[in-house]
Amino acid sequence: MSEKLLPFTKNQIEEIIKKYPTPFHIYDEKAIRENARNFKDVFAWSEGFKEFYAVKAAPNPFLMKILHKEGFGADCSSLAELILAQKTGITGEEIMFSSNDTPASEFLLAKKLQAIINLDDISHISYLEQYAGLPSLICFRYNPGPLKKGNVIIGHPEEAKYGFTREQLFEGYKICQEKGIKRFGIHTMVASNELDANYFVETAEILFQLIAEISQKLKIKFEFVNIGGGVGIPYLPEQNSIDIEAMSSGIKKKYEQIIIANGLAPIKLFTECGRYITGPYGYLVSRVLHIKNTYKKFAGLDACMTNLMRPALYGAYHHITVMGKENKPLDSVYDVTGSLCENNDKFAIDRTLPKMESGDIVVIHDAGAHGSAMGFNYNGKLRQLNCFLEKMAQLSKSAGRKQLKIIWPLWILKVYRLLERG
Repeated sequence: MSEKLLPFTKNQIEEIIKKYPTPFHIYDEKAIRENARNFKDVFAWSEGFKEFYAVKAAPNPFLMKILHKEGFGADCSSLAELILAQKTGITGEEIMFSSNDTPASEFLLAKKLQAIINLDDISHISYLEQYAGLPSLICFRYNPGPLKKGNVIIGHPEEAKYGFTREQLFEGYKICQEKGIKRFGIHTMVASNELDANYFVETAEILFQLIAEISQKLKIKFEFVNIGGGVGIPYLPEQNSIDIEAMSSGIKKKYEQIIIANGLAPIKLFTECGRYITGPYGYLVSRVLHIKNTYKKFAGLDACMTNLMRPALYGAYHHITVMGKENKPLDSVYDVTGSLCENNDKFAIDRTLPKMESGDIVVIHDAGAHGSAMGFNYNGKLRQLNCFLEKMAQLSKSAGRKQLKIIWPLWILKVYRLLERG
């Protein structure tokens, strides 16, 4: 069971709301740092271990800076994410650039930043060579097809648009070897929000076996293996957190049995988690605008799916707390909705909650990844432009509020304009 507690009080949130009107996302820096350190410690057995934070999960420059200080790199999949990494001080091989259907301009910037370029298709080898030139280090994304079961979010591997087949990997590495490339990595990403530790152990085993076979046949040396991300968090209160220690020890055992036993060590282990790192430590704070009674009872918020679209997109569950009513009986059933002209604009359907009234403060949990990042501008509802990081007062007497002073969507637009001017 996962307890859905808040790291702030109603009084603290009411004080914040006086300066920052709802809706807004708020993040717990202390918890993010502690989680990041614990994640690194669990994989300390792997010399050179690196977590490349999945920027797509929360492309917030202040969060990226915090994680960079904790030793994380950046997993980028677009030009904008590459720019964000660069502007937050993350460059070189601290960037893993994994994209698909990639424009030449993105390969050019990745090459300029000396990022690790992770190709998604065998045809991208010649495309990269033509438009940007081949780097000294190359990585390929593997699609294991029916060897590995997917899930509802990312789909089954054999139906996914991502990655090389097994046969294409052998051919691709041989092509690059013949072109003089001597540094190699391999990557896969086949699940999203997975809570079974064994899933990732099996994934690592597949990659380790593949490394052993490719190394033997082509006589190449792999520098790293990136087992991807997809490590889940318990959105539902009845779910348990993934056993990250069991995941790490299982991967270590497979590493010893395959990589070390075949004389292939050392090979660095990389991950690219996003949700697991920040997801539980971000919250969407909103207010109830209207209570509507028709065929059903609706609680309409000032937030909408432009702030958090996972429930509408995936039917995903996000826990909801009505502040000040945590101990009130759960005696009312609501659809918790936003204000878009779109019937799927709902944060919860038939959710049992305390009786709500206009003005109640509602907090939606586990919004620290794929929350604000997935926003859009339907109905002219502009994406949240101001966000901030709260160092919770109860965690430290000296902790104060820290405004994230960067209005990042406009900032990115400004950078694009500067690039266009040359």
